[in-house]
Amino acid sequence: MYSPRLLEHFEHPRNAGEIQKPDASVRVENPACGDVLELNLQVQDGWISDIRFRAKGCVPAMACGSAVTELAKGKTIEEARALGATDVVEAVGGLPQASSHASQLAIDALKAALEQIGKAQSGSGR
Repeated sequence: MYSPRLLEHFEHPRNAGEIQKPDASVRVENPACGDVLELNLQVQDGWISDIRFRAKGCVPAMACGSAVTELAKGKTIEEARALGATDVVEAVGGLPQASSHASQLAIDALKAALEQIGKAQSGSGR
């Protein structure tokens, strides 16, 4: 059974879609179940100013994609790096054990996008 918050994120996803000119854009797939999460974001002065997702997969994967965008938006890059799968689980009001992969997929996508930002920033100073 899914929590009311998880169902709310699934039925009314936050920050769904794409950013036209993102600073980072990633696609992460869980090969075991086939869930896919695309995440793109814009950073302004070290803060995540916009973040969007697109998901294909189970209800928890879509809900966790929505939740991770809410958790990261408006945070500094360092604050966003500190987020973990447990933060996503809490944001959706819990996950069944069999669906715990969904929170990890969301965090993996966020970390990959932040890594892309880090590489771009370190390369720009040369």
